[in-house]
Amino acid sequence: MWPDKTDGPALRAHLRARLALPLFVAPMFLISGPELVIASARAGSLVSFPSINARTPAELDRWLRRIAEETEGNANWGVNLILHKSNGRLEDDLAATVRAKAPLVVASVGAPSRVIGPVHDYGGLVFSDVASLRHARKAVAEGVDGLVLLTAGAGGNTGWLNPFAFVEDVRKFFDGPIAVAGAIGSGRALHALEVLDADLGYAGTPFIATRESMAQQDHKQTVVETDADGLSLSSLVTGIPANFARSSLLKEGIIDNNGNPLHEGVLDVASWKTVWSMGHGCGAINTICTAGERIDTMAHEWRAARQISVSRSAQ
Repeated sequence: MWPDKTDGPALRAHLRARLALPLFVAPMFLISGPELVIASARAGSLVSFPSINARTPAELDRWLRRIAEETEGNANWGVNLILHKSNGRLEDDLAATVRAKAPLVVASVGAPSRVIGPVHDYGGLVFSDVASLRHARKAVAEGVDGLVLLTAGAGGNTGWLNPFAFVEDVRKFFDGPIAVAGAIGSGRALHALEVLDADLGYAGTPFIATRESMAQQDHKQTVVETDADGLSLSSLVTGIPANFARSSLLKEGIIDNNGNPLHEGVLDVASWKTVWSMGHGCGAINTICTAGERIDTMAHEWRAARQISVSRSAQ
């Protein structure tokens, strides 16, 4: 399924060779489902979905079978497992992931050690998302195969570090695949990450506004209509800082016109259905299209950006 996972440079080269562009379509709560996963994998990107998007472990089994069948042996997809103690389904979802031999697992909101062994036993890869150097070092020490660096501007639960500094510092102790989340809205951004010595752009926001996305139509349209100035950073929805369309926070009475909170405490999970999360890269998205069309556009932009770099270096 994958080359020697202990050889970071070889794994990075393998990913470059098998993908049409350096893109990882990020897992999104209530948005990523089988249709988006299948379309994205077929179009040549990595992609994963949160296991909890399937309403029950039985439905997750059905999703996994369908994805495996319809990607026809394509190993560019995976499952995002939420490791936080609040996820009462973790053990069942991990068992389903192991049964399906999902090629890739993204471990989130917790130490990846509890999933690394079972996933490695069947030959899968484990990426861990991290928002600090301390957590990156810990994940590497535990044996992850790749890292997702959550940087400033990411949608959903965001990071706070600048990607220039984050990638530079992580490369001092990790030679495996790095995906970067934060304001990835175009193929030009993907090439910029290559220059930083990262391997993949971890992009969710562009794929909210796709036909295959499970997002509500209003959410898709809000991505199209919003730019970075239209976002607000708030911890009122999950207890963790996340980026949201300011218009949806205002509409739901979560903040006032000055950005001040209008209630105390954290909202319940259902609030994600009416409050629209997205990252700083939303300004690059101006249409609702298929996932394949979005990936094709980003691939064209990425190739053009790389050609410009080659031309400039030759001058």
